[in-house]
Amino acid sequence: MKIQGSHPLLNAYKNQFHQQNNAKKKYVQSDKLDISLEAKKLHGKDGVYEIERAKYVDQIKDRIQSGKYKIDYEVTARKMVDFWTNRFY
Repeated sequence: MKIQGSHPLLNAYKNQFHQQNNAKKKYVQSDKLDISLEAKKLHGKDGVYEIERAKYVDQIKDRIQSGKYKIDYEVTARKMVDFWTNRFY
């Protein structure tokens, strides 16, 4: 038996599928985080910290680029262990 033409139920399914896909495209949002000025003040980021942090980061970048930056693996491991053990107990 050969069926020709389109079936109304199949068309309804296709229409619903296309409507859902179009709706998803309209409402796509990206993740966003807004921190209020009050929260930043409470955290202590009033500008002085940011300037000092920027200087520190620039020093590290310079040492990395010049090849003078060395990682102390024991200190790094110790800090990781301290962080995770103090976090859960």
